[in-house]
Amino acid sequence: MEADDMDTTALERRARSLTATGERRVLGIAGAPGAGKSTLAERLARALGPAVAVVVPMDGFHLAQAELERLGRADRKGAPDTFDVAGYVALLRRLRERSADAVYAPAFDRALEEPVAGSIRVEPGVPLVITEGNYLLHGTGAWAAVRPLLDEAWFLAPDDTTRVRRLVERHVRHGKDEAYARRWVARSDEANARLIAPGRGSADLVVE
Repeated sequence: MEADDMDTTALERRARSLTATGERRVLGIAGAPGAGKSTLAERLARALGPAVAVVVPMDGFHLAQAELERLGRADRKGAPDTFDVAGYVALLRRLRERSADAVYAPAFDRALEEPVAGSIRVEPGVPLVITEGNYLLHGTGAWAAVRPLLDEAWFLAPDDTTRVRRLVERHVRHGKDEAYARRWVARSDEANARLIAPGRGSADLVVE
């Protein structure tokens, strides 16, 4: 299903409908860098309330900078092989089990450019986990295990001009020189965007 310029209220209703049975559901929001995934996820969580929804971002599973440097991948940070995919899949499985205890998930601190363990508490009574990230629908290698763990998956597809502008602005906001930010977006983020694009076909909803 595709939706042109679907308003946030309609998306809120769709997300809320996933909680109708009261059982734990996982909503995945995918898309290229700068598509607005984290903004939408946080907006949905605020609208639904903390007793109903919590956001667990894929970015919490970035490998630490020191490990990326050890592996020789620091200049490709954000590529599929710069994440702890197995750890992310294991957390999604644990969240779906909905144990009697709270589950802690990592977050990504953009000021530090590092993951921070134990940052997000998921209470056992929360029926909806919203997870967002670039590679949720990337059906290659270990990433292929993610899609079956999502009860519903959305793919955000804004126009590329808007998306690239957002990316550059975000990098500058977090301390990068604008010229460097533009080079990084063109070389790294857009290479990743091309890898992510085919995932659109496995989404339940495409938001343009």
